[in-house]
Amino acid sequence: MNDEMVSVDAIDRRILTFLQQDGSLSQRELADKVGLSQNACWRRLQRLQETGVLGHLQANVDLAALGLDLTVFVMIRTRHHSKEWAESFRAHVEKIPEVVDFYRIGGDWDYLLKVVTRGMRGYDAFYQKLITGFDFSTVTGFFSMEALLQNRPTDLTRL
Repeated sequence: MNDEMVSVDAIDRRILTFLQQDGSLSQRELADKVGLSQNACWRRLQRLQETGVLGHLQANVDLAALGLDLTVFVMIRTRHHSKEWAESFRAHVEKIPEVVDFYRIGGDWDYLLKVVTRGMRGYDAFYQKLITGFDFSTVTGFFSMEALLQNRPTDLTRL
């Protein structure tokens, strides 16, 4: 993705809004919804992908229905802030499949991980993988009891 802000017009915003609501729309359905020919819509989609505005589409899977019923937000504070340590830690976390989101953050904490696993035993197994080979100041987990708002489409009319 580019570091520069990409210019989008009202039609691009409508395309992105409809795709946020339903990523399975065919090009024909999407073109009809935004009032374009299928070819014009395809060209806009290509440009949005090339500029990095539109990434790959993925399905929204109900993980709890598959037994992955525990979501934990893990906060990490470390004494290590070198580029080499951060790269090593990132590579370590990327190998742990329970981690679905991973952020370097500002404030009192250094990293935030969203972990999805099968119950408390699954979380403990994740935790043991996480801390192996790394020295942290503090690691704490916040256990989600219910997702009240999740994967909410962004209101692009604010642009």
